[in-house]
Amino acid sequence: MISAFISEIEESISTSSIIVSSNIQKYFSSTNKEAYIRGNLTFVDLSSLEFAIYALEKAKRFIFDKYRFQYLDYRKRPVFRYDNAPHFKDVSTFPFHKHLQGGKVIESTIPQFREILEEISAFIAQSTSSS
Repeated sequence: MISAFISEIEESISTSSIIVSSNIQKYFSSTNKEAYIRGNLTFVDLSSLEFAIYALEKAKRFIFDKYRFQYLDYRKRPVFRYDNAPHFKDVSTFPFHKHLQGGKVIESTIPQFREILEEISAFIAQSTSSS
């Protein structure tokens, strides 16, 4: 399960036309039932995605124990961040939430890696068309 999940991330990165560089680090437990993946992607507009995922396989289930996906514009200003840090208890999807520009926090589910890249692609397209 974990190896399939990591393969999906690697495939999303390798087939993306908006990524110009990537730095991914992967760490596995001795049983291969736990993994910590972190990385940084740079996009065509020099914006970036920093991410960290701690995932585990438990009772034949795949669990995202902790995650953070932070997208920064080319000036390194936060655009959005998905995470499951246990704050914002008033959000109905607690602990899952999304931070937006301006400090707003909204409901969220655990995003798929490919969905995040699609969201970033739309942001880049919008930014370049409004310039």
